[in-house]
Amino acid sequence: MAPDCTTANAKTSPVTPDDIREAYARIRPHVRRTPVMDLAGSELDHDTAVSLKLELFQHAGSFKPRGAFNNLLSQEVPAAGVAAASGGNHGAAVAYAAHQLGYPADIFVPEISSPAKIAKIRAAGARLHVGGARYADALAACEAHQQASGAIGIHAYDAMETVAGQGTLGLEWEEQVPELDSVLIAVGGGGLISGVAAWFSGRAKVIAVEPQGSRALHAALEADAPVDVSVESLAADSLGARSIGGLNFEICREHVTQSLLVEDGAIETAMAWLWHRLQIAAEPGGATALAALLSGAYRPQPGERVGVLVCGGNVAPETLAELPNPSLA
Repeated sequence: MAPDCTTANAKTSPVTPDDIREAYARIRPHVRRTPVMDLAGSELDHDTAVSLKLELFQHAGSFKPRGAFNNLLSQEVPAAGVAAASGGNHGAAVAYAAHQLGYPADIFVPEISSPAKIAKIRAAGARLHVGGARYADALAACEAHQQASGAIGIHAYDAMETVAGQGTLGLEWEEQVPELDSVLIAVGGGGLISGVAAWFSGRAKVIAVEPQGSRALHAALEADAPVDVSVESLAADSLGARSIGGLNFEICREHVTQSLLVEDGAIETAMAWLWHRLQIAAEPGGATALAALLSGAYRPQPGERVGVLVCGGNVAPETLAELPNPSLA
């Protein structure tokens, strides 16, 4: 049974709505206000309308520049510049933000990082380092570089500035679509969902969605502490954290309502649905939240106002061309 966190205690979140408002004021000149698409429930085989937040249209192809800019604009950057470890999207975002602000950047990615994401990192002018099988390997290499060079690290998820920056997505979404009852968010290391959950706390259910083969938050909620998990999923290059961040777990345990798992096949179906029905090019991680709705892992109540985040679009065109067109219901 999926963990349900509705009975969590009522501690004060370490990241507050005020922190998120301040982050939004800081980064607003540097990020896009991404669009929302409203879908009739009949398009998704249920009776309630759905709001898709299309964050894949953000700079660098994902939500990640929000946290990257908030980090870089919140602290002094040394001459050695910045360093980041990433499955790909965070690296592309840090490379983009560093370029826009005039800082050198070193980005460390594992061998599973997609060519589309590697191309974006290179295009932004960052020094790219590819090595290791998984995100944890890239993180170890990045930390060694920081120690040797004096560069500051921009953590992909387990940092206050990152969480507050990602939380600006929730602020913006609520401005665009007031009174959402629930939002479905894909989870990797937890930076995005913890920021969005800190914003929506008490006003909307926040539903975590992870691949069956990459369940860092789900496992942590079951164990009541961050734990290491094995990672083997179609979405591993964006949702492939081996463990949920400590700060992120603290926020999610308090503010996330429910944690769901979806099969890779459901993620691929959601990618195909977005591409063939809406001409939206979402990567596997970007389609994971929608997979919960399409597969029935999440079933809205009658009249429930549901938001689904499409959080990333760094996918190769040939991958989309191979997706079969899902049959009409």
